[in-house]
Amino acid sequence: MTSLRFLDPDGSRYGLPTYPWGTAWLADDDLATRKQLANMGLRPGTSEPTAQLMWRSRRAKNGVRTAALYRISEARPKEEFTEARARGLAAAMRARRTCPTCRLVFVYVIPTSLGQCPACHEGGAPETWELEAAA
Repeated sequence: MTSLRFLDPDGSRYGLPTYPWGTAWLADDDLATRKQLANMGLRPGTSEPTAQLMWRSRRAKNGVRTAALYRISEARPKEEFTEARARGLAAAMRARRTCPTCRLVFVYVIPTSLGQCPACHEGGAPETWELEAAA
């Protein structure tokens, strides 16, 4: 059962043409969400959505969730994941795993709440902390 309170095809109430969840294809079959575009190997061709889906949800603070809709006809192919991107991503992840205090590289990402590895945050040297944990 769809809620007609979310039906606003001209966009006068919500600013964008709005459709209840699961009914946008009835009005225009050229609309898709980002996830649907990604499944087709596409990405949005414009930065602004053309319309939106709206539905009730207990997970949202105001009880309503939305999903942006983009035109499939304006979508562009996804960009390739090149070797340079892979190297850049690996370097960024290594930086997130490196403690700025002791410069050790861990197998996990350093918690941003601490700003350094747990051993440095507690004031002990990482080598001592590792030995105590093993004992």
